[in-house]
Amino acid sequence: MKTLILYSTKHGSTAVVAQHIASGIDDTVMHDLKKGEHPVLADFDCIIVGSAIYAGKILEQAQLFLAQNTAMLCSKRLGLFLCGMGAEAQAGAFTANFSPELLDAARAIAFLGGVFDPAKASFFERLIMRAVGKMSSYTDIIDDNAISRFTAEMRE
Repeated sequence: MKTLILYSTKHGSTAVVAQHIASGIDDTVMHDLKKGEHPVLADFDCIIVGSAIYAGKILEQAQLFLAQNTAMLCSKRLGLFLCGMGAEAQAGAFTANFSPELLDAARAIAFLGGVFDPAKASFFERLIMRAVGKMSSYTDIIDDNAISRFTAEMRE
C-alpha cells in the first residue's frame, strides 16, 4: 500500500508528527502543502492529511487542498489529524474544519498534540500563549501513544 502524508505546518511540529506517522507505515511519501504542487493523488492507495490548528482553524494551505480534492480523498483510505496546544483543538475542531464527507470517509481521525517553542513564535503568539494557554516556555505535548494508535488504524 503506497501512502502519501500531506501536512501543513507553521512552526514545524506538524512536520515532526507527520514524520512519526511515516516511520510507522511502509512505502510512505511526505509532502508539505506549502511547497506548491503536490504529488498525483491517484498514485496513492492511502492519503493522510494533517494541519496545525490556530484559534480553532486549520492552516490556509490545508483548507484549500481539502476543498479542491474532497472527491479524490473520499475515494482513498483516508486519515485526518490535527496538531495544536489547546483542548479546543479536540472539542469540535474536526467538524469545524473538515467536511462531513471527509469525516465520514476517514478511517482514522486524531488530535496528536503539538509543540510551543517561544523561539519560533511571534511576539503576538507568545502573548496569546502566555495569556490564554498559560505557557511561556518550551512545551512539548506531542502524544506518542495517540500517534501509535493513529498509525495502527491506518495500517489495518
